Amino acid sequence: MSVKFGSAGAPDSFYAQGYKSSLDMPGWLAAMGLNAYEYQCSRGVKIKEEMARELGERARRYGVALSIHAPYYINLSTEEPDKKVKTKGYILDSLRAARWMGATTVVFHPGGGPGVDRRGAFDRAKVLFKEILQEAAMEGLDDILLAPETMGKINQIGSLDEILELCALGEQVVPCVDFGHLNAVTQGGLKSKEDYARVLDKIAGALGKEAVTRLHIHFSPVEFTKAGEKKHWTLKESHLYGPDFTPLAELIWERSMEPVIICESAGTQAEDAQVFKQVYEQLKPEK
Repeated sequence: MSVKFGSAGAPDSFYAQGYKSSLDMPGWLAAMGLNAYEYQCSRGVKIKEEMARELGERARRYGVALSIHAPYYINLSTEEPDKKVKTKGYILDSLRAARWMGATTVVFHPGGGPGVDRRGAFDRAKVLFKEILQEAAMEGLDDILLAPETMGKINQIGSLDEILELCALGEQVVPCVDFGHLNAVTQGGLKSKEDYARVLDKIAGALGKEAVTRLHIHFSPVEFTKAGEKKHWTLKESHLYGPDFTPLAELIWERSMEPVIICESAGTQAEDAQVFKQVYEQLKPEK
């Protein structure tokens, strides 16, 4: 089995140790025993081809799996023509950067508050997303996985059901399941192993067992209000907000899953990813 644990972007400790370039992240993560890195394009796809290719070379050298988080500005449900063009550009630019660096997956937020007509907004999102998938295929970028992420705020497109419906639109579309977000929108609904199992079963029922086996996961403590997600925290505060990683780790063993698990804790994402890895390894079943 090959479960990968890693960091969303660079944690505070990376910079505190004097590092400045994301090119140093693969080696730095590998030295921590981690093997996944989600490169952040959240404020725009600004990485140049030469640097992206070098990052990919280093990631392969150190055995670190790469993914990309696309810009936060994406809004599939927008009705504004210029924003539709920009949304297409953000996703296609992320796919191009993924091609350069050899990243397997581009994670993105579907974007936008649905307003009073949630179904209408989501239907618009599906139409635009189909166009993006077609353009990606025309560029030969349809072998890179596109992973819409489950969102943490109730008034956002990105419920688990909506993400699974987007995944049905193309073979390259897979879910990114953020369990901190799911816990937030369900008001702390992820407590037991059965709670997590229901999520995994729903994914398997919609997309097949393989989608669960290779799941792309985000995990971190998330504070929430009645509206859902409020703030990401670290494992030091996880007892206050949840969710607990242990029940999911047990299911990963039981179901022979091989996910990529990216930690998005606030500033300690690599250190917390190490803890998740330790929790997982300590639960290894006896033969």
